[in-house]
Amino acid sequence: MTVAVVLFTSDLRLYDHPPLRAALRAADEVVPLFVLDPGIHAAGFDAPNRRAFLADCLHDLDASLRRRGGRLVVRRGPVARVVGEVAAESGAGEVHLAAGATAYAHHREERLRERLGGSGVALHAHDTVTTVVAPGAVYPTGSDHFAVFTPYFRRWSQEALRQSLGAPRSVRVPAGVRGDPLPDRAEVPDTSPGLPDGGETAGRDRFSRWSRAGMPGYGDRHDDLAGDATSRLSPYLHFGALSPVELVHRARGQGGPGAEAFVRQLCWRDFHHQVLAARPKASAEDYRTRHDHWRDERDAAEDIAAWREGRTGYPVVDAAMRQLRHEGWMHNRARLLTASFLTKTLYVDWRIGARHFLDLLVDGDIVNNQLNWQWVAGTGTDTRPHRVLNPVVQGRRFDPDGAYVHRWVPELRDVDGKRVHEPWRLPEDRRAALDYPAPLIDLADGLDRFRHARGRD
Repeated sequence: MTVAVVLFTSDLRLYDHPPLRAALRAADEVVPLFVLDPGIHAAGFDAPNRRAFLADCLHDLDASLRRRGGRLVVRRGPVARVVGEVAAESGAGEVHLAAGATAYAHHREERLRERLGGSGVALHAHDTVTTVVAPGAVYPTGSDHFAVFTPYFRRWSQEALRQSLGAPRSVRVPAGVRGDPLPDRAEVPDTSPGLPDGGETAGRDRFSRWSRAGMPGYGDRHDDLAGDATSRLSPYLHFGALSPVELVHRARGQGGPGAEAFVRQLCWRDFHHQVLAARPKASAEDYRTRHDHWRDERDAAEDIAAWREGRTGYPVVDAAMRQLRHEGWMHNRARLLTASFLTKTLYVDWRIGARHFLDLLVDGDIVNNQLNWQWVAGTGTDTRPHRVLNPVVQGRRFDPDGAYVHRWVPELRDVDGKRVHEPWRLPEDRRAALDYPAPLIDLADGLDRFRHARGRD
């Protein structure tokens, strides 16, 4: 009886799972394994919202496997050691996993090859499990990656994609392989009240409903803050509960401007993956340094606290930051304008903002979070590093009736939409009656400080 191990990482699903299908073809029995790695905790990346969502994903994956005659084996400990132990216990001849783009994923694969190689166990890393096109599969002449999105998108769109795979009908797991208890969402403290349910089942249901009702108008409405017309699939993509390859196939099959706009957003994920795969230090360092002398936690403590708590005095910024704390998620347009406010108006180090997002975002990952923050801060791949998003202009444009602000800033619910983005312009008696702070900084002062710091007086 031959055995293979499938190491699940950020690919917590059964549909369109190349490592699992390869293992099922190669062996009579398969050990579906997930390792709760203490290294993730030591690095500070197992934030409560993601731990809770992960628990949902693991329970859902285990339930799906049990319906097919199998089960999920969960173990705790260093990944290479645990996988080696499971391979030895089960007599496995090979291990399959999804290839990753981060430095951590590369180091994990190196440790696995070293550990398993000494025992004669083959390791197979599969591409296009967490991305549509593998990092490094397309590149421009003279470079190992694309630094500009549009030419990358053109090449990416021309790539022939592999066909998406159905879920297996049955999975036979060796009887003697023990597993630890699955983590439970209820045991995770300090989660956001509005955190969504995790897991492949919830993700597939969300996509099916949104593709019918939301995708047709996505191209026109995805920036509408109050309309909440985005797919909200990012947590499921982050944990791999949904396959990006399958989503592209289904969107292209549906067709239309909304589907095209959605596919473009999936391409942005791949773009960032290929950037970080080629430049792993960009997870913590400027991709293109501008020699900024950012304000740090000591220099800007009060400003940073006000930004985190949603009391900057700029309603759309405060609404977005409160949404983040309540839901563990934030609208993409809101992410851009809150990041711009912190880095370009308050001139605070982008890493401080990126860390706060990682502390709360259920979809927070090193690839997209860090590189999106750098794009806004002007230290990433953006070719317009001095772009500044004005929160008043952004609020008027993407929340013209003030519905988004009214939802998250109850202090301003009685201020009509035309005035809600500038409450400081209300009559003095009306303004004094509001339990809402004055603006933290004048936008012109912030812009002057940014220009001076960047040497553009």
